[in-house]
Amino acid sequence: MDKIQVVIDTNILISALRSQYGASYKLLMLLEKTHYEVSLSVPLLLEYEDVSKRQAENLDLDEETIDDILDYLCSVAKRWEIHYLWRPHLKAPKDDMVLELAVVSKSKVIVTYNKRDFEGAEQFGIRLMTPRELLVELGEIK
Repeated sequence: MDKIQVVIDTNILISALRSQYGASYKLLMLLEKTHYEVSLSVPLLLEYEDVSKRQAENLDLDEETIDDILDYLCSVAKRWEIHYLWRPHLKAPKDDMVLELAVVSKSKVIVTYNKRDFEGAEQFGIRLMTPRELLVELGEIK
C-alpha cells in the first residue's frame, strides 16, 4: 500500500516536543512504521527550527537536541521545493506556506490543531485532521 502524504503543522511538532504522552508525539514516533509519509519544505523546516528554538527553554530541550530532532525529520520526510506561484489564500502567510506544500506534494492531509486557520484547504482536496484523528484513521489508536 502506498503511503499517504501529510504535512505536519508547526503546532503539532511543538506539542510533540512538549509531551511524550499525546497524540502528536505518537504520530511523530510512528513516522517510519506506518502508512503515512511527511512532506517537508525548506521554509517549513526553518519555521520548525525558529519556533522550537524560541521555545527551547519551555520545552526543556537544548538547541543541539532540537537540531537532532529536525535532522531526523529531514532524513525521513519527503522533501519538496516550493515556488510560491500563488498567495495569499489563507489569513496568515505562514499558513499559506503549509498549504502550498500540501498542494505541491499532493498531500491528502494537513495535520494541525488549528483547523480554522486552514479553512479553504478542502477546495484542493486536502483534509484537515488532528493527530488523534489521523492515528484513528490509520488504525494506530482506537
